[in-house]
Amino acid sequence: MFIDFFGFNLLAMSYKYFTCFLALLFTGAAYAQRFDTTVKMNDEGFRVMASNKDFDNNNVTVEGIKLSLDNSRQIDFAVKGRVSKAAVDDLTGDGDPDLIVCVYGGTNNLIGNVIGISYAKAEKTLKPIIFPDIYSDPKIRDGYRGHDAFSLVVGTLLRKFPVYLQGDTDDKPTGGIRTVQYSVAPGEQGRLSFKVLRFFDTRPGE
Repeated sequence: MFIDFFGFNLLAMSYKYFTCFLALLFTGAAYAQRFDTTVKMNDEGFRVMASNKDFDNNNVTVEGIKLSLDNSRQIDFAVKGRVSKAAVDDLTGDGDPDLIVCVYGGTNNLIGNVIGISYAKAEKTLKPIIFPDIYSDPKIRDGYRGHDAFSLVVGTLLRKFPVYLQGDTDDKPTGGIRTVQYSVAPGEQGRLSFKVLRFFDTRPGE
């Protein structure tokens, strides 16, 4: 079945260690390898596989693990960018596992995006969760140049990235770290979407 989806506590991560992570992420961007991982909540979950060969048309396969589904347990879709992470949590509050797949594209493959997939056991279906374009929000996008780090914390999605001030070079952001917290809610026509709960900046040294 083909579906077109067109996505420890990081709050405690210090500015120093986060910038070290960014350096590793930047270095590893050019050395992406095939992605194959399994993530579960209790006994249920997903296996996520990506070829990571062609960043313009990257083939991704998601297999359900012990999920009750009406149709195929496997879905296939293509993304632009490299798949680097998958994580599972109950994002909709129904007790069922939901999946995020983290994709990096754009210039130097450093612009983060999330593919969200919700599992509804009662309906025996998988549904997309729409992730908003960061450039559509003037406040959040201010100082943004990518280098996103994503995590799931207590049913919410956290996004962290360095803030660049005017005159900063790409390898030396000086504006601190911005944290954006999202929750999943019904959007237009009942479609699930990530909505911004809050965002804040942490300055160097805080």
